[in-house]
Amino acid sequence: MKIDKEIPHPIHPEHKLKLEYAEIPFKCDGCKEAGIDLKYSCQQCEFDLHKICAMPSPTITHPFHKKCEFQFHYEPPGEQMRICDACRNDVQGFVYHCKGCGFDLHPCCAYLPQVLDDGEHNLYLCLKLTSSCHHCGGKGPGWSYRSECKSYNLHVSCVKELLAESWQAMYLNADKNKVREMQTRIPSLKGTLKTQHRGRGGKVKKCCQMIGGAVRLIVSAILGDPTAIIAAVVEGFMSK
Repeated sequence: MKIDKEIPHPIHPEHKLKLEYAEIPFKCDGCKEAGIDLKYSCQQCEFDLHKICAMPSPTITHPFHKKCEFQFHYEPPGEQMRICDACRNDVQGFVYHCKGCGFDLHPCCAYLPQVLDDGEHNLYLCLKLTSSCHHCGGKGPGWSYRSECKSYNLHVSCVKELLAESWQAMYLNADKNKVREMQTRIPSLKGTLKTQHRGRGGKVKKCCQMIGGAVRLIVSAILGDPTAIIAAVVEGFMSK
């Protein structure tokens, strides 16, 4: 599929937007969510859009909501604050909305892969948690990714939260100790998984030995190509 290197856009009529590769995180001026990797940008105005926000499909469907037809909106419909049903974060800009059911999805969330595969392990996108999220410890609403052995669950919203903290610490001149503090707050996945599998001969299942790679897969799906922005997050998850 051909990708246009330069496009006009109705919410930024002053200048055309050029396709660029972003090596550091940016805030999409469409959906207001974080991004990295490919974007359409106006450097003169410091205006950025995710590629999927710049060239959205007018309507989409989703396997989790088969009876719904999601329509693209430049602004959240109605007067009430809307929440993305995937990540449970506020909708502040571009959104896919189902008028019949009232469901809302950030464009990036709407296109999260159903299966993440690094060539060795699979992670599956789930509508509801079957066991507690490893980060927040809850089973609250919102989509999550689950390991093949069903022992590892992580809310999409929790990954976004960790990324936002890492982004602030590494790119927005926050306290330099923030990353170190964040690492000490994140519980050890290794320890948790060893405990969960101890009843099976004390061996950690192979699919849980590469959790650092699993986190990278989820981040890649949410944000784009993983870079140094998540190094501290991954190290924190893998710390003993």
